[in-house]
Amino acid sequence: MGSFSFWHILIFAIILLLLFGGSRFSNMMSDVAKGLKNFKKGMAEDEDERRHEQRSLPRNQDAPIDVEPEPRRTADPAPRRDERSDG
Repeated sequence: MGSFSFWHILIFAIILLLLFGGSRFSNMMSDVAKGLKNFKKGMAEDEDERRHEQRSLPRNQDAPIDVEPEPRRTADPAPRRDERSDG
C-alpha cells in the first residue's frame, strides 16, 4: 500500500506529459542529463587533480621504515604464593 506500482508511475508520467507537453518535458530531461554529465566530468577532474598532487609531492626515501612489530603487552601474572605478604 505504501509503495508505488508500475501503474501509479505510468499514470503519473502521462499526467506530466499532458501538463508540460512532449517537447517541454523532453527539454527538461535533456537538461537534467547534461547536468549529470557535467557533474560526473567535474568529479573525474577533481580525482585527476588529486592524483596529480599526490605524484608531485616529494617523497622522503632517506627515512628509515620501522618494520619490527611492537612487543606484546601481557597482563601481569598473579603473584606467586611465596611473593604474597600474609602479614
